Amino acid sequence: MYEFAYHKPSSVADAVKLLSADPEARPIAGGHTLLPALKHRLARPTALVDLSGIAELRGIRREGDKVVIGALARHAEVANSDAVKGAIPALARLAGTIGDVQVRNRGTLGGSVANNDPAADYPAAVLGLGATVVTDRRRIAADDFFTGMFSTALEPGELLVAIEFPIPEKAGYAKMKNPASRYVMTGAFVSRGPQGVRVAINGAGPCVFRQREMEAALAANWSPDAVANIRQSPDGLNSDIHGSAEYRAHLVTVMAKRAVADAG
Repeated sequence: MYEFAYHKPSSVADAVKLLSADPEARPIAGGHTLLPALKHRLARPTALVDLSGIAELRGIRREGDKVVIGALARHAEVANSDAVKGAIPALARLAGTIGDVQVRNRGTLGGSVANNDPAADYPAAVLGLGATVVTDRRRIAADDFFTGMFSTALEPGELLVAIEFPIPEKAGYAKMKNPASRYVMTGAFVSRGPQGVRVAINGAGPCVFRQREMEAALAANWSPDAVANIRQSPDGLNSDIHGSAEYRAHLVTVMAKRAVADAG
């Protein structure tokens, strides 16, 4: 690692002040992406701002027709939350399949969403449920938040505080995961509810995206058969040693069918 300063603020205001004062400082929560990058000297921040001491970033609660989850909520907490299991069981199941036990007890919702790894699970749930990302300065609709590979609408010094998930009538998730890393090769999160019918695809492309043709089909007929004959174009999809773009395009249909079946 390169040398860096270390800060551990106790409030969002203090964290934002530190990040705004130093454009090269980086926030750290679970650290699953940043720490390996530091160890391999792929990142050289001037300072790390440890968010783990900020109580206002924690907590999971139901507020009327939505579930609000703090940015520091760990995957295991989301998976085991009675509020999440009761209102959006598909989200709880998704959280319970992330990585392994160690990852689930260290990684955070906010860190995963802000990082926007193409192979991460949570972005599919955020986009697939039409959630709202709450930061220290504004509210960002899911459709406007994810902008590209490892890129989001967050501005320099802006901190993700919580995510508000509308409670759907139905929701389901399915994924094909790499057997070694457990990262998503292709996944689909589907929902029907106050945000309409939504189908979010993760892992297949550089960034999570909505499959509009499948959404229209499911709006007319909510069943796995409705998406069975819809083919995703491989153009622009990821292609690597784990799977070609054509293979991932095929998986989009397979995972969408399974996600609808999971939703019931």
